[in-house]
Amino acid sequence: MKTFTFTKNLFLAAMIGTVLAVSVTGCSDDKEEQKPASTAVHNPFDHSHDAVVTDVQKHTFEHQFADQCVARELKSSVNKEYDKKRLEDACMCIATFLMKDLTADEAEKFITEHKNTQSLVIKYESAAYHCLQEKAQPKGPQLFGKKP
Repeated sequence: MKTFTFTKNLFLAAMIGTVLAVSVTGCSDDKEEQKPASTAVHNPFDHSHDAVVTDVQKHTFEHQFADQCVARELKSSVNKEYDKKRLEDACMCIATFLMKDLTADEAEKFITEHKNTQSLVIKYESAAYHCLQEKAQPKGPQLFGKKP
């Protein structure tokens, strides 16, 4: 077995590598990188709540949404007078539930452009489940003779 001995070439390569490594890391700039302040670009996928929704916008949204909901549900109703009161209560509950987590973009698109955003549709489904489950459900039949 041969023993390894340092040669001039290996020693010289190690010294040059060390000097290069130290000099490259020593060339950093101590100044902080400055970015222009006005480079903020609007990201449509950013759902931050930076923009504030005013109380007037929320109130307008609530009533417009409830009216739209009642009108949509009454189209397929057979007894419109009876269903109107029941639907007004449910739709106002849904609109109030949606209003709590309303963003400025959703309010603007609904009030001015009369469009429903996808996030509003998802929130609507959650609100409808929440509001319609609040009412007491009729008791089902007793199975196997068990009494409560």
